Amino acid sequence: MINASPSDTVTLPKAPAPTTAKPTPAASLDVFAGDPNFMTSLARGLIVIQAFTQQNPQMTISQLSVRTGLSRAAVRRCLYTLTKLGFAGAEDGSRYSLRPRMLTLSHTYTASNTLSSAAQPILERMSATLRESFSVATLDGDDIVYVARTTVNRVMAVDLHIGSRLPAYCTSMGRILLAYLPPDQLEAYLARVALTPFTTRTVTSIEKLRLLLRTTRRNGYALCDQEYEVGLRSLAVPVLAPNGRAVATINLSGSAPRLSTLEMQTRFLPHLRNAANELAVFLR
Repeated sequence: MINASPSDTVTLPKAPAPTTAKPTPAASLDVFAGDPNFMTSLARGLIVIQAFTQQNPQMTISQLSVRTGLSRAAVRRCLYTLTKLGFAGAEDGSRYSLRPRMLTLSHTYTASNTLSSAAQPILERMSATLRESFSVATLDGDDIVYVARTTVNRVMAVDLHIGSRLPAYCTSMGRILLAYLPPDQLEAYLARVALTPFTTRTVTSIEKLRLLLRTTRRNGYALCDQEYEVGLRSLAVPVLAPNGRAVATINLSGSAPRLSTLEMQTRFLPHLRNAANELAVFLR
């Protein structure tokens, strides 16, 4: 019998910790199980539509199945219906993409939405005068969604347009909309949000974010300095309804080396506030 010395002890490697799979879009439908008024087939079709992105404009049925969490049969039926209605198609018979007719859905929203239709000419007038890029956004879930936008000089690597979504916690418009939430809604958001760092400047502490939101509410504006993208600086103010609720936000975005924080606050902040007050008239 051979006795091993302590130096001969072999340490076995630890098994890797199990990883938690990210929920698929299809999993979000589980909460509606048993609801007789919920149209599951329509919800699945919308999930398939939203799976197409700028990075993935064309996908096969198998790829869409993996991306959405829907079965291949369900994806095939959704694509069949969308193709028959002219909203999707496949040039080679296997890789599907959305068709221009899909634009009619977004046009219906912008044409019927008072905020979006009223904001666009205001932004265009400011851009023509100040030669800067301006946007209006609302809060949708944990993201901001652009409902109006003008671009003079492209300052972001990401091509933003009406319908684009960005995380609320690290954008000036998002900070405004979060700061004006009712306390219970804000705390629920802070309890579930994952503060992913996009740059070295991104705030990743819940307590620091909570403090910044208090300051934003007190000052009536938010300034984000390169938290979402290096080189991008943005300033936003709320568009307030008569009851004091921030239904939207309007912002200026520009190149950090070109626009100092002082210039944004002294030169552009009054223009943003005037535009927000003008837009708020349409909410009465």
